Amino acid sequence: MKYVPERHMEYPNNLDMKIRKCLVYFLGMSILFIIWKLSVIETDVEKLQFLKDTLYLNKEQLQLSHQQLILIEHLYQTKLGKELPMIYAVTPTYTRYVQKAELTRISQTLALVPNVHWILVEDSDEKTDLVRNLIADSNLLVTHLNTKTPVIEKLGDKDPRWKKHRGVTQRNAGLKWLRSNLELNKDKGVVYFMDDDNTYSTKLFKEIAKVKKVGVWPVGLVGGLNAETLILDQHTGKVVGYRSGWKADRKFAIDMAGFAINLDLILSKPEAQFSYEMEKGFQESEFLSYFTSKEELEPLADNCTKVYVWHTRTEKPVVKGIVPGLEV
Repeated sequence: MKYVPERHMEYPNNLDMKIRKCLVYFLGMSILFIIWKLSVIETDVEKLQFLKDTLYLNKEQLQLSHQQLILIEHLYQTKLGKELPMIYAVTPTYTRYVQKAELTRISQTLALVPNVHWILVEDSDEKTDLVRNLIADSNLLVTHLNTKTPVIEKLGDKDPRWKKHRGVTQRNAGLKWLRSNLELNKDKGVVYFMDDDNTYSTKLFKEIAKVKKVGVWPVGLVGGLNAETLILDQHTGKVVGYRSGWKADRKFAIDMAGFAINLDLILSKPEAQFSYEMEKGFQESEFLSYFTSKEELEPLADNCTKVYVWHTRTEKPVVKGIVPGLEV
């Protein structure tokens, strides 16, 4: 009789069979559990909550991105009628040694905010690989723009920061994008001018989401003070003045980091822009004048008693040598 060798691949051993049976059993039970769970849940909201929780628990296995999770949260909040307004954070940025470090700090803060659209505007003739790569790694919802500051308006290497306006062209580019891509009375949100050299608490964005027209709050470490803030009437809670380290008698003595404006107002006032023609130090005051009065300002951050944003400019490093092949 001719010998026929065993073909092990066709006859799995008992251990393989047991593993397969267990897997089939587990999958079957999981499907039955989901069907049972959905059958006993009474409302669409509860079904959506169960689905959301399931997706979040399995986000790594499903390889869900940060923005996909935001979309899931957005759909859930919409169903509840508690949709968070989109926060459009406009950030001018320019090439320097600390640029990547500062943008990294901001991007990692924004990664903890579920309702932010970052409009990042480079002061350059072309978009740089450094910023493009940082955006790709951030997994954030970002619109990347670029526009060059006119040469005559550029600060010299040894000029003090107050000598010329900064970020005017870039903030106006952000405003132009908003007005070109969003519709009045349809798209909802709040606009915040978020400089790249400040430090931001995630609590600030919860305050920004409350803005009805123009919201205001304190800013730490600015104007020679531990914080600039608003003076409120004790009885009405309305803004009656400003604690500012520079020209507190301005119509709006408020730092760029200390206010946010409802998107409807931005879209309804296309003439409202920043300008190189404004007096030095009056960009914020002149811009806010398009939209509101002092009495209409909305004090936030626990009636302007909490600080959630700080001017923490990074010290300019002294670089004596460059290591080739490293993007710092």
